[in-house]
Amino acid sequence: MDVLYQMGQRVFAENRAQELVKKAQVMTSDIEWHLIGHLQTNKVKAILPFITCIQSLDRENLWEKIEEEAAKTGKQIACLLQIKIASEETKFGWTYEDLTAFLDSGKHKLYPHVILKGVMGMASLTEDKNQVRAEMKQLKSYFELLRQTYFKADPAFNTISMGMSGDYNIALEEGSTMVRVGSLLFP
Repeated sequence: MDVLYQMGQRVFAENRAQELVKKAQVMTSDIEWHLIGHLQTNKVKAILPFITCIQSLDRENLWEKIEEEAAKTGKQIACLLQIKIASEETKFGWTYEDLTAFLDSGKHKLYPHVILKGVMGMASLTEDKNQVRAEMKQLKSYFELLRQTYFKADPAFNTISMGMSGDYNIALEEGSTMVRVGSLLFP
C-alpha cells in the first residue's frame, strides 16, 4: 500500500469495516477510502469519519442508517447502489425490482446526506466468461435505465463499479468506470 501511495495512488478500498478503520487511522488523511464489502448497520458510525464512498448500499435499512449517522455530523456520503447480478446466493445487493420500487416510492429523497454516484455489482465467481459478461452487461443496462429514469438531471450519477482482479478486462469492455483489483496489487 505504501508503494502505491508513493506512486500517487490516493483511492483505496477495503472489504471489511474494521480493516478500513484500522488502516485509515494510520495512513495519511489525503486517501479516499471506499468500503466495497457488505456493511452491517452497526458499523456505519465507525467508518463515517474515514469513508469517502460506500460502494455497497444494498438495502433500505442501511440507507436509513447512513443518513442518520451522516446527518449527525453534517457530512454527505457518496454511495453506489449495489445490485445483485450474480447467480450465487452468497452475493449481496438489491434486486433491480426492489430497488426501482424503493426509488418509485420517493423515500430516497428523504435522505439528503446520501449522495448516489452510480451502481456496483459483482459477477458470479465462475470460469464461464460468457456468464460473467452477461451479468456485467445486465449491470450496465440497469445503470442506464436508472440514470434515464431517476437520475437524468444528476451528472454525479456516473459510476459503474464492476470487475475485480479476475474479470476486470471483461468489465472494462462492458463499460465499467471503476474496477476493484486488490488481489492483483496485494497478492
